[in-house]
Amino acid sequence: MPVTDPLADMLTRMRNANMANHRKVDVPASKMKISVAKILKTEGYIKNYKLIKDRKHGILRIYLKYDEVNEGIITGLKRMSKPGRRLYVKNNAIPLVLSGMGIALLSTSKGILADREARKLNVGGELLCTVW
Repeated sequence: MPVTDPLADMLTRMRNANMANHRKVDVPASKMKISVAKILKTEGYIKNYKLIKDRKHGILRIYLKYDEVNEGIITGLKRMSKPGRRLYVKNNAIPLVLSGMGIALLSTSKGILADREARKLNVGGELLCTVW
């Protein structure tokens, strides 16, 4: 059955796996999901990710990160822009997530960027999700 919002499906799978203390989660791959996983890895929210080839689009395996007391590094994931109501922000209105302790992911003309990078490049775009 096709999913109407693939990014929300990925975030929900990650949230559920994190709450169940799973070490990895598999999601159907797409270019957008790979870009989001790449940013989450560079920002330190996940350990790693790997693209597994199959007969269709592939599977994106995300390895979740935990601290020394087995608490998930990701405490919250929230989808901001939805298919029924898109949310766009200008470069000077990019929100700070938890006063800079979290990140916001934006889809811009320069690709998918974290909020700090979008501010540095002075671009706005669609506010995809926030992670803290």
